[in-house]
Amino acid sequence: MADRLKQVREPFDVPAPAPGGIAARARAGAAAPRYLEGLNPEQREAVETLEGPVLVLAGAGTGKTRVLTTRIAHILSLGKARPGEILAVTFTNKAAREMKARIGVMVGHAVEGMPWLGTFHAIGVKMLRRHAELVGLKTDFTILDVDDQIRLLKQIITAENIDEKRWPARALAGLIDGWKNRGLTPEQVPAGEAATFAAGRGKDLYAAYQQRLKTLNAADFGDLLLESIRLLRENPEVLRDYQRRFRYMLVDEYQDTNVAQYLWLRLLAQRPVRTNLVPGRAEGAGSQSVPLAPRNMQSGPADAASRNGDRPQGESGGQPNLCCVGDDDQSIYGWRGAEVDNILRFEHDFPGAKVIRLERNYRSTGHILAAASHLIAHNEGRLGKTLRTESEWGEKVSVTGAWDSEEEARAIGEEIEQFQRQGHPLNEIAILVRASFQMREFEDRFITLGLPYRVIGGPRFYERAEVRDALAYLRLVAQPADDLAFERIINVPRRGLGDATLNLLHDYARANGVPLMEAARVLATTEDLKPKPRAALRDLVAAFDRWRALRDTIPHTELAEIVLDESGYTEMWQKDRSADAAGRLENLKELVRSMEEFENLQGFLEHIALVMDRDAADDTDAVSVMTLHSAKGLEFDTVFLPGWEEGLFPHQRALDENGRAGLEEERRLAHVGLTRARRRAKIYFATNRRIHGLWSTTVPSRFLDELPAEHVEVKEAAGGFGGYGGYGASRFDEATAFRSGYATPGWQRAQARRRGGFADDEDFSTSAAGRREPRGGASSSAFRAGREGRFGGGRRVPLTIEGELVAKSTGTVSPFSVGDRVFHDKFGNGNVTAVDGNKLTIQFDKAGEKRVVDSFVRKA
Repeated sequence: MADRLKQVREPFDVPAPAPGGIAARARAGAAAPRYLEGLNPEQREAVETLEGPVLVLAGAGTGKTRVLTTRIAHILSLGKARPGEILAVTFTNKAAREMKARIGVMVGHAVEGMPWLGTFHAIGVKMLRRHAELVGLKTDFTILDVDDQIRLLKQIITAENIDEKRWPARALAGLIDGWKNRGLTPEQVPAGEAATFAAGRGKDLYAAYQQRLKTLNAADFGDLLLESIRLLRENPEVLRDYQRRFRYMLVDEYQDTNVAQYLWLRLLAQRPVRTNLVPGRAEGAGSQSVPLAPRNMQSGPADAASRNGDRPQGESGGQPNLCCVGDDDQSIYGWRGAEVDNILRFEHDFPGAKVIRLERNYRSTGHILAAASHLIAHNEGRLGKTLRTESEWGEKVSVTGAWDSEEEARAIGEEIEQFQRQGHPLNEIAILVRASFQMREFEDRFITLGLPYRVIGGPRFYERAEVRDALAYLRLVAQPADDLAFERIINVPRRGLGDATLNLLHDYARANGVPLMEAARVLATTEDLKPKPRAALRDLVAAFDRWRALRDTIPHTELAEIVLDESGYTEMWQKDRSADAAGRLENLKELVRSMEEFENLQGFLEHIALVMDRDAADDTDAVSVMTLHSAKGLEFDTVFLPGWEEGLFPHQRALDENGRAGLEEERRLAHVGLTRARRRAKIYFATNRRIHGLWSTTVPSRFLDELPAEHVEVKEAAGGFGGYGGYGASRFDEATAFRSGYATPGWQRAQARRRGGFADDEDFSTSAAGRREPRGGASSSAFRAGREGRFGGGRRVPLTIEGELVAKSTGTVSPFSVGDRVFHDKFGNGNVTAVDGNKLTIQFDKAGEKRVVDSFVRKA
């Protein structure tokens, strides 16, 4: 019996699955998670290399977002870390939302447990709210925007008897923001830099500003990281807690990090042994000195790790599980503090780091990538990679010269019209300019042509006056010590509380170290104010007390409506008879509607302070016009790149202020512009350009000669300019220029239809000014109207107005009648609703009602 039991207990040999059998095939299919399918070898390596520091050099269009999201999903799927143990940092809230959505598709609801996925500032404010008392704040501190920051600095400058006109608050705000981006507290500002403002008082004003922020229980955007760095440096137990918490750290767009973000990240990526570190010392680097600028750092995380024994993160022998994704060839934000050296020295900061290059582009055609790669190869400060694609070569990059900026805009406008007639969606066309002043030419031209367009980078919803006023009320409900919000609404709507009352409140608040709301509460019970302002102040304080009591008892959306109604703010705009009053009331309604997405008032206000993404564009099919800096991260089928001229691109200011470094950043900007294009990249330059009201003759950009000739096609502008490589005659010298270019497309079509052909040279005469102009009254009127709009000789006029001029100058009878079904090349099919001579009013099926000349249409 015992022998029988022994035999039963002896293990049996388990047979391996037969090669190619059902079990082997099924196990192979289950071995690789579905989210890894479709990754190329380099992407998969970046996803599966989980231990130790990793730098992923991801070129434009190589799928870096997919790599980041798949890497997080892989960590969660393998159980390497819980959602709350992953720190994932992005640069925009839009990118954070997209990343969260993609991860949710891969791993489901686990992504909801990732509280540390967000922007640097969003994560910084989360840390500060948890430990506010350690940096001299309360948990309900207010986050100031730029407008409030400048108003506060104006008060400080005035209190110090400094001439604000000579030393403007906005300039000081820029200095302070730059210091904070470099991790500098007031005590650490170099004396030479402090001397640049108000005869050496910049440092003291910075200190006074910081002290005033603490009194207001407020922080500006720079403080969200600066105070977080101070929190981690001065509280080693807090730092150790976060180091243990974050088993994996991921950073997107690492090439755009500034010094403060770099220092914050390095604190979390290594263990300091000292608790009183300053930006000039390495975290845990003993006696080795570490200057502020990353380019000069002497010690890396390995030094700190070797002095601190085991690491709380991962199993990588003291190295953090840190993955940074970026592209040194797309570092274009140096003007706002970004340090490209952060990514260039990654291997120095993290010895033994693995560098993975993503070079397979999934966006652009071969010619575009070849041109962009050849151009950026002229930069010396880069790690090096070459983009490649497996798609077709496509169209070559085109380079076109124009006589001046107006002809440049005209040529681009007509080319876009050609694309539109061929069925090209306008949403897939973009014009990327180097400077915002270039946009006006295109806006004017598109109005004339009737082309729909949108300008990216205009005023945002939350920056409108009525919205800012409403937000000030809500901020004061949430945080009574918010003096800047109090100042904004104390007399909006008018309550008889003017500057005299506000000055008295300021005097009392400064003397007693209390916020303005508390000063108002006290002075409303004394005889220091006249009866009328005293009563108004008493009512205002009582109203805020009442609203604050309701904050925890009713929904925050209902509270917002009560505040706006009881304060009289809504009534103020209802009584306003101006043209924009109705729009302002709609904006207030939209503001309340936007609050429904948030759990409470504080969450909404924090969102407003942190989120500065543009409002979502409408669904209209329209050309996008924006600066090159605004275009990063976007892509379009067709991209126009105007203004490639010396002094404009590369920009002279960048060359003057930063020399070779500035030139290399401008070249990176050109690289970014080219790689926004999927199918077509079209470069333009003008020989003459009006800048700040003055005409100047320009030289083609040096970047044009850095493009590879075999991937570029040089074209001649329709207006008669000689094109790139030769300065041709002026457009005024050739009649053909007017015949083919300077009459608007609508005028050309009208003349062609009247004759059954194209305009002949005999239709032009020479004017007293020596210019070629069309003969005859009707055509001449239309031509002059277009000419004046283009050359600045008169008011710019839309295309329909040009049609009206033609109609008024003729007495012909139209062959069309009311009710006729007609077709227009631009507006499509429609029905004639009125006839006035040869001028028709047509109700188009899609474009609505338009007034056009009968020669522009034909029977459908």
